[in-house]
Amino acid sequence: MTQYLQLPDSAQPVEGSMFPGFQRARISTSGAEINLVVGGEGPPLLLLHGNPLMHVSWHKIAPWLAEEYTVVVPDLRGYGDSSKPEGGGNHAAYSFRAMAEDQVEVMAALGFSHFEVAGHDRGGRVGHRLALDYPDCVDKLAVLDIVPTHHLLTNISKGWATESYHWFFMAQPAPFPERLLGADLEYYIRYKLAKKGVGLGPFTEEAMAEYIRCCTPENIHAVCEDYRATLTIDFELDAADYGKRFVECPLLVLWGENSHVGRHFSPLEAWQEWARDVTGVALASGHYPAEQCPEETYAALHRFLRV
Repeated sequence: MTQYLQLPDSAQPVEGSMFPGFQRARISTSGAEINLVVGGEGPPLLLLHGNPLMHVSWHKIAPWLAEEYTVVVPDLRGYGDSSKPEGGGNHAAYSFRAMAEDQVEVMAALGFSHFEVAGHDRGGRVGHRLALDYPDCVDKLAVLDIVPTHHLLTNISKGWATESYHWFFMAQPAPFPERLLGADLEYYIRYKLAKKGVGLGPFTEEAMAEYIRCCTPENIHAVCEDYRATLTIDFELDAADYGKRFVECPLLVLWGENSHVGRHFSPLEAWQEWARDVTGVALASGHYPAEQCPEETYAALHRFLRV
């Protein structure tokens, strides 16, 4: 069945130069208000960002993809200009399952019952859960610079833990990490984005300004809830599914050869535990390939999606 974009009447053109020709919209889901931009024509493609980012992280390649796809680029709940609901006693409101449900509802509201997905970092984990929980919705899945959550947490090395301290710091009970990180929000966001051996070079001034603007106390609390959920409910869900449920659609794995993933894991082998049709390649990048090597990232995604 042919699918057509159904924009809400409240949609407005995106201001600025990062998403030319895109429209901005806000869609209510059962658990959040999701801010997004959408542009282009063709089969629907959902792009999901990571932490500590927002939809802007796709600004270098989304316009290219929009030449062939209807590209939907949301802010995950808790991030960017999306709402930041309470996490609940067990942090379930920030589980990857809850975030995946948001995206299914967003795409349905736009008129799409099935679609392709590319997710970076946390967005890749949302995409993984989306493909497990809603296999009829996801035609293809690409994950950028992650290994599966269950694999990561059961194969922790000294090197990875040293580089990825925030997984365990931000998961500490509230308000401990929130108060420390909130002492100087701009310093934190710049430090967090300046990855080892790469620095802040991949980020344009316009994108960096948006990351700084959206790094608020409310966002920091939501991100901490995200990591608290990862170490509790998300891990429990993955442990229950491990070896029993698989990503049934084709899966592309991209990772930075100079990222913590490339240094400390074997990404293809890790994903073969969770998917039957896995391909992938290392990119000449650190942890943020869509901003550090956009041409190479776009080319890899384009080859995978168009088949």
